[in-house]
Amino acid sequence: MQRGTFQLMKSVNKSIILNKIRIAEPISRAQIAKETELTPPTVSSIVKELIEQGIVRESVLGVSQGGRKPTMLLINSDAFYVIGVDAGPETVECILADLSGKIIDRTASRISKPITNEQFATIIKESIHKIIPTNQDKIIGIGVGMHGVVDVETGTTLVAPNLNLTNVPIKAELEKEFNLIVRVENDARAMALGESWFGGHGDVDSMVAVNLGRGVGAGVVIKGKLYHGAQDLAGELGHMTIDINGEICECGNRGCLQTFATGAAIVRRARKEIKNTPNNLTPEEIFRLAKTDDEAYIKILQDSGIIIGVGLTNLIHLINPEKIVLGGGVLNSAEFILPAIKQTIDQRALTPGAKRTEVSVTKLGENATLLGAISLLLIELFAPV
Repeated sequence: MQRGTFQLMKSVNKSIILNKIRIAEPISRAQIAKETELTPPTVSSIVKELIEQGIVRESVLGVSQGGRKPTMLLINSDAFYVIGVDAGPETVECILADLSGKIIDRTASRISKPITNEQFATIIKESIHKIIPTNQDKIIGIGVGMHGVVDVETGTTLVAPNLNLTNVPIKAELEKEFNLIVRVENDARAMALGESWFGGHGDVDSMVAVNLGRGVGAGVVIKGKLYHGAQDLAGELGHMTIDINGEICECGNRGCLQTFATGAAIVRRARKEIKNTPNNLTPEEIFRLAKTDDEAYIKILQDSGIIIGVGLTNLIHLINPEKIVLGGGVLNSAEFILPAIKQTIDQRALTPGAKRTEVSVTKLGENATLLGAISLLLIELFAPV
């Protein structure tokens, strides 16, 4: 679907009706009118248009309420596709998904460093070309979850510290290459949106998703929409200062949460505190050793959970979300880390309500950011503008 066509599908009432069908399907025209407070003629007219465009389909008849049985409506999920990209810092992963988030195809490419802006953009383009279907008209756009600080308006990565890149014009490069709508977002914020859409969290008014892996980032979703802040810095939880005399972070400051809570940081602490650690020590090996009841490695993971809990307590005091969802490789050790996180929040949170903030591990696994990337397009299609 070329740029421009997508905008033609958009209108406030159309988005309201599409979203109502998405969250309540199967649903009748009469029920849509009742729940959206749109007039029945307006609903019928827009539904007719949506059926003609192929995005909505009719199903078998519903249950009669005393008159003729109503025809039910559903989203025609496989009518269109979205491409999602999880870009950096170590790989570029791409998926082709339908409107329900079902993954049709996927590919992944390793990133060799050092790398230039041009080389990085080329890897993304080549990855997309591998999964793009023959009928490109069925694609509504490309969503990119990008490592680093992103200027959402221009789709430019301002700073990607782990790749040592600045000012990467991802949106411009991809729109020129594919002539499709492109949306670019920070990877942790994309993950948060993916959790909001596909994580099975129900009707949550406010939620924060935190990614703990090679780096630490977060995304804030309020009433179904991402919060960016004044300069697109909202969610940079990893650069919250925990210890002003701590290690120097990749950002140049000392004692950021990221110097304590990443996989690499946990390995460094284990090497420092435990004698005779294996030469090939990895976060996975630390978890394996903890599973053998090795108290030293259990303590390393529990101490990591305490530090993360301190960071999340600060987050709760600042934003007061209903739910915090944790993802990333560090949470592979959730068996030891999560109880310490919850206990720390319970000890440090200011009020009884804050202590009860729900903290859970993502059920989307490694697909969280990729599904978030496709959500960048779905929210434009389904969410009222």
